[in-house]
Amino acid sequence: MRQKSLGTKILMAAITLALLAYFGVQAARYFTDPFSTTLAYHYAVEESISVSGYVVRDEQVLSNESSGLLQLLREEGERVSAGGTVAAVFADQASLDLQTEIESLTSRIEQLQYAQEAELGVEITQRLDNQIHQSILSYRAALEAGRFQDAEEQGSTLRSQVLKRDYSVSGGEDLTAQLQELQSQRQTLQSQAAGSVRRITAPAAGLYSAVVDGYETVLTPESLADLTPSALESVTADESVQSNVGKLVLGETWYYAAVLTAEEAEELEKAADAGELYLRFAQGVDTDLPVTLESIGPEENGQAVAILSGELYLSQLTLLREQSAQIIFSSVEGIRVPREAVRLVTETTENEDGTVTETTVTGVYCVSGREAEFKPVEVLYSNENFALVEADIASNQELLRLRPGDEVIINARDLYDGKVIG
Repeated sequence: MRQKSLGTKILMAAITLALLAYFGVQAARYFTDPFSTTLAYHYAVEESISVSGYVVRDEQVLSNESSGLLQLLREEGERVSAGGTVAAVFADQASLDLQTEIESLTSRIEQLQYAQEAELGVEITQRLDNQIHQSILSYRAALEAGRFQDAEEQGSTLRSQVLKRDYSVSGGEDLTAQLQELQSQRQTLQSQAAGSVRRITAPAAGLYSAVVDGYETVLTPESLADLTPSALESVTADESVQSNVGKLVLGETWYYAAVLTAEEAEELEKAADAGELYLRFAQGVDTDLPVTLESIGPEENGQAVAILSGELYLSQLTLLREQSAQIIFSSVEGIRVPREAVRLVTETTENEDGTVTETTVTGVYCVSGREAEFKPVEVLYSNENFALVEADIASNQELLRLRPGDEVIINARDLYDGKVIG
């Protein structure tokens, strides 16, 4: 009995030690499990070169006006036809005041004419109400964006629309008599103003710009041929070129000249051969501009001048000259995940003839409920920190699609599809 009792005790002790060892190992594994996750999200990566250069246009400076009171009649970037009026020159302040009064009468005449039309049908009034609503939104947007010149224009348009609306509902008035009276007043003032104002017209069709900076004759499209880095870096404005009337930007093409290192120039040439290029200015334009690499000039001290050209958004570039920018070669968009979360998994498929085929699949594990779920992906871009991927699934595997917001597993021990987590 003693021997049996002693053997039983030894056996129980061994079982106890085994259980303690097992739970100890499991506890250690639990507390040292490197399980960690992160959320996948949409991301874009660009390859680009940061440069500083000059915007070049074909420009014609308008004749300087020194006598009389000058009133510019065109907005920045506004298109002007050949012979179109750019500015007016008034003999004195009285002539200018007279013109202001004529313009005020013209505005009131237009409002009354609109009111007459509004009496013919409610659809005109409804259209005006919609225009007022849109003008209010545009006025508010311009103020919030800090575009005060646009806000002033929108405010003037809104005031005119509100007055038209007020006239259209002020029934009982003889609009015809009012119109005749205002038109008579305007005709009288126009007769008095005859000969006191001179018009300045555009010698050619183009975009109007009120700013003359002296580079108009220094940086021209013709001067870009064989331009060297030292010449571009030392370029200065011609102070003798001045005009208070402004200038015309001719044609449809604009250019951007910038100094690059020889390595950057070589990279730019390869990128231009491979695909499209875009130019992103630091200010002035809020969109990426498609451009073409026109040329890369001769190398000088490890540098060269790159000439890019574009044909869009010229009206928004009339005020730009020396500008910092990014030349964008390519852009990749996808779902961003940590690089270590991307795994290669070998899948085994048994064929009809009994043979086995092994396929290596790239993917990530995501948390689905309390299990790990493997989702196949294609890697679009990768660096030492993260990867951009997109789902790589068949049409009948929509549940396996990786989406932004999925919880991706970065680290875990003994990870496999269907593993219970937590």
